[in-house]
Amino acid sequence: MKILITGAAGFIGSHTAERFVTLGHEVIGIDNFSPYYSLELKQLNTKALTNKGVSVINADLRDADFSETLPNDIDYIFHFAAQPGISKTSTFEDYFSNNIIATKNLIDYALTLKDLKLFVNIGTSSIYGLEATFPESIAPKPASHYGVTKLAAEQLVLQKSREQHFKACSLRLYSVIGPRERPEKMYTKLIACAFNDDAFPLYDGSATHLRSFTYVGDIVDGVVSVVDNEVKVDGEIINLGTEVEHTTQEGIEAVEAVIGKSIKINHVEARAGDQLRTKANIDKARALLNYNPQTTLMDGVKSQVDWYKANFL
Repeated sequence: MKILITGAAGFIGSHTAERFVTLGHEVIGIDNFSPYYSLELKQLNTKALTNKGVSVINADLRDADFSETLPNDIDYIFHFAAQPGISKTSTFEDYFSNNIIATKNLIDYALTLKDLKLFVNIGTSSIYGLEATFPESIAPKPASHYGVTKLAAEQLVLQKSREQHFKACSLRLYSVIGPRERPEKMYTKLIACAFNDDAFPLYDGSATHLRSFTYVGDIVDGVVSVVDNEVKVDGEIINLGTEVEHTTQEGIEAVEAVIGKSIKINHVEARAGDQLRTKANIDKARALLNYNPQTTLMDGVKSQVDWYKANFL
């Protein structure tokens, strides 16, 4: 199969691309190499993909002509590209253009593909709102520009399924951790602070926030399992994550235990729209995809620490 992965130089997209190559598929990646975070990391990810035979095209989905660089015989699209997370440096226009306009342009390209078997949108637990403990049938209540625009992108994709233009599904991911995690995310930042003897900026009140910290390998297991299951997943929203909850404080303590060093904490003002609790309800994923994440928080942190040491120390 020929598979297109958007946001291929990013955290989860790069891992997914590698997995598909391992499974014997031809993979084409596209990424706009946004300076939202370190280009060094994206280039590191791209080098790993290139070594495994994945071509990563530098193009922006917001540009109407981006598709001129892509083939017309794609079998599957996995749409990871997005303006991620909750950040004071990201404007509403950033979220709107990267999450809605870019998705609409990708849909227009998908409509030209005669052999497209499935369009897989990569969603987020932020769509649910301040608490994300629900089954997919619950009405979403996003509490951030990120969540609102990711919900809009999800519905744009699923609209085409409802109109029977192509088969599509959306996978809502929960608090993914592991090697290649973005530098502003919790675990990479904690690890960096530990090794560099810097203070970790802990948002007020967040030490008790609960999260389904899910290892990236377990997420990729769920993502790739939709291949050959397109009839089963068509039109569906599916949660992917672990049912095991940990507080932010427990995450900090896990990093300290693995590295063997206490991390200094700098308390900072709470973020608006930050989720209070996420716990993945994966009953549907189990039923449709036989999904069963197994990696513990401690094993995930160990893997991420090893990656950081190998690449940044």
